[in-house]
Amino acid sequence: MDNKAIMPINEVLYQIQATLKAPKNQYNSFGKYSYRSCEDILEAVKKELPYGTHLKITDEMIQLGDRYYVQATAVLTSGTEKLAVSACAREPLTRKGMDEAQITGATSSYARKYALNGLFCIDDTKDPDSTNGSESKTKPDNKPESKSYPKSDKKATEPQIKLLRSKLKFKDLDDSYVIDQLGVDCLENTPIGKVNDAIKLIDDYTGV
Repeated sequence: MDNKAIMPINEVLYQIQATLKAPKNQYNSFGKYSYRSCEDILEAVKKELPYGTHLKITDEMIQLGDRYYVQATAVLTSGTEKLAVSACAREPLTRKGMDEAQITGATSSYARKYALNGLFCIDDTKDPDSTNGSESKTKPDNKPESKSYPKSDKKATEPQIKLLRSKLKFKDLDDSYVIDQLGVDCLENTPIGKVNDAIKLIDDYTGV
C-alpha cells in the first residue's frame, strides 16, 4: 500500500514556482534572440511535479467577428484540488510557408506557452513575443484621449471578457486601461460592437 501524502495544491504551485528552471534553449538566427518554447516549459515542469499531481492543457476555439482565437487552459491538479490559467492567441489570416493546419498548431503552441507562463509565473519579458523591446513593462503615464460610445443593451460575452482580461494580463495592464478609453464603468459593460476596438487598444500597447 502506498502511503505517500498528496500535497495541497497551493503548496504544489509554490514549490514548482520556486524551483522551476526552464532555460531558453531555442534560438532564432534571423532575430538573433534566444527563447523558450511550450515544449521546453513542459519538459521542465514534468521534472517538478510531486506525487499525485498532474498537468493538463486544453484548447478551445473562440470567434470574435471574422477572426479566430485559440484559448488554451493549463490545469494543475493535486488530488481533488485544481488550479487553472487561460491565455489566448489570435490566428493570423495567412503565414508564409504554412498551411491552415500549421497556422492553428503554431497559434495553439503560443497560447499554451502563455497559459503555462501565467500558471507558473514565468517571465518572458525578453522573449520575441514581447513587442516593446525593453527589459521591463511599464504602464503608460499618458493614456490616449478617452472615447465615449453610445450605450447598448448588448454587452460583451463571457468568453470575450475572458479574452480581454487574458490580453490585459499578458501586457501587464489592468481593466482601467480599456475602461477609460472605451468610456464604460467596468469591463463587463463593454458594448459587444466595441470588443474588437478594445482588443486593438491592448494589442497596440507597446509599454512606451
